[in-house]
Amino acid sequence: MTEITRDVVIIGAGAAGLTAANELKKAGLSVAVLEARDRVGGRLHTDEIEGAMLEIGGQWVSPDQHALIDTVAELGLETFSRYREGDSVYVGPDGQTHRFTGEMFPVSPETEKVIAEITERLDAMVAEIDPDRPWAHEKAKEWDSVTWDAWLRAQTDDDEAVRNLAFATGSAMLTKPTHTFSLLQSLLMAASAGSYSHLVDADFILDKRVVGGLQQVPLLLAERLGDDVFLEQPVRTLRWDAAASGGGTEGVVAIADPSAGSGGTGMTVRARWAILAVPPVLYTRISFEPPMPRLHHQMHQHISMGFVIKVHAVYDTPFWREQGQSGTAFSPYEIVHEAYDNSNHGDPRGILVGFVADQNADDVFRLSPEERRERILESLSHYYGDAAKSPSVYYESDWGVEEWTRGAYAASFDMGGLHRYGGDLRTPVGPMRFACSDIAGAGYQHVDGAIRMGRLAASEILAEARA
Repeated sequence: MTEITRDVVIIGAGAAGLTAANELKKAGLSVAVLEARDRVGGRLHTDEIEGAMLEIGGQWVSPDQHALIDTVAELGLETFSRYREGDSVYVGPDGQTHRFTGEMFPVSPETEKVIAEITERLDAMVAEIDPDRPWAHEKAKEWDSVTWDAWLRAQTDDDEAVRNLAFATGSAMLTKPTHTFSLLQSLLMAASAGSYSHLVDADFILDKRVVGGLQQVPLLLAERLGDDVFLEQPVRTLRWDAAASGGGTEGVVAIADPSAGSGGTGMTVRARWAILAVPPVLYTRISFEPPMPRLHHQMHQHISMGFVIKVHAVYDTPFWREQGQSGTAFSPYEIVHEAYDNSNHGDPRGILVGFVADQNADDVFRLSPEERRERILESLSHYYGDAAKSPSVYYESDWGVEEWTRGAYAASFDMGGLHRYGGDLRTPVGPMRFACSDIAGAGYQHVDGAIRMGRLAASEILAEARA
């Protein structure tokens, strides 16, 4: 087993871990990044499937994501706008397809009025929320004690309005049924993007993409670190000296032990500090010696991943454009609750990306792969016509089966957990710091948040190193 010594060991080579490692290395500290997978990027993964470049993981860049925008520019990457010319499509409760332009779904005037009024109410509530400290709001406990679904249904008995309002933070972002998370968790999701209105505006939240794929961000960050990144090194044990939190110098010992048959050889890294740059749901994969404090044991049992299937359908041409459609489609009544034109820059082929989330995702994975594909393509055809049923390439991004992720897009608290434990998510434990998009405020659940958290963890260590 290889043994090395560094100032800081970073567990996880996603955007957060690689950002932290680069910040620390630029400041003169030595680092080692241990990654369980055989690639860098974490939940960012651009791959070629049957000759088509697909964004298996995260891909979009929003105008408010300044940490990501700055990183993309600093790495010399180019962006392009998502195609959005033409009509959007909405499928209503009657199963009928309605084409429309603008932000508001083509619902009845009464339902439109309800949606507008509640959206205005939510924007006012979100404006009071500090995304870095939602638990500090005077109504945090109250808002964390009512489900997102129950709060909406207390505002109106218009079911179509409720379904469309719930969609933005439910199926679309937290990817959990709306009765399983709180109003406060929903408000945090909206506050992380600046407002609730931003979340329901696809032209804002899904604005641009990176030419060649967003995984280039972690790939280029890792390239700068060179031999300081070690792949196929899942950390199984992390020894930390509790006295280090009081100024001791023993630090941490990270022991990576690849699974039998993986072909990898283990390694041990001795360091002054450690950064856990993985989702909180994966902390339990590590044996901490001594154990994590009781508070953390409790807290991590109240956090879970959502579940969404990202469906990629490739066609010889973007046929929907010829029909005057932008490719943007929504419906809280469809298996595929939203879909977009995801065609690549400079590629004449057309690509649709659709999303199946929460209970719908559970249900279709009880089907055979053939029946699941048929059901999903049938749903896409309700938006785009029968041509959508015959893609040349069909692929499902299933992050729930990924051993080192276990869901998508990110982790969130169960009912009551955010106000109870949220303030402790980033609290250092001895020489250990935490960094990932799951614990971000601004940019929560996005690459932007991962970069912000990587910078924060690095700055905390640098401040301690200079003290």
